Amino acid sequence: VQLQASGGGLVQAGGSLRLSCAASGGIFSRNYMGWYRQPPGRRRELVARITSGGGTVYADSVKGRFTISRDNAKNTVYLQMKSLKPEDTAVYYCTFRNSYTGYPDYWGQETQVTVSS
Repeated sequence: VQLQASGGGLVQAGGSLRLSCAASGGIFSRNYMGWYRQPPGRRRELVARITSGGGTVYADSVKGRFTISRDNAKNTVYLQMKSLKPEDTAVYYCTFRNSYTGYPDYWGQETQVTVSS
């Protein structure tokens, strides 16, 4: 599976950004796509993920501010980020797994999100 992410960049606190990620090749009908992030000097953490059936999981730190969605026909996942905070600054990674559970098998390229105060 190949993942191609886009979006990200620099935004002021309180602003919004949208990340997109398209998957291709070797995709099973039951799968999930999602986003992890790694803030500077910290461990990589789950941000949100969504199954092909529409089930979602969010990190507590982004609930109410971030929305994950997907277009199954396009095998594309979106992460709408609102009310961004400086602590959202991180390298974001698109992820994919051919299952509804478990750790991602595939990781996209680094996408930098920087939120200035």
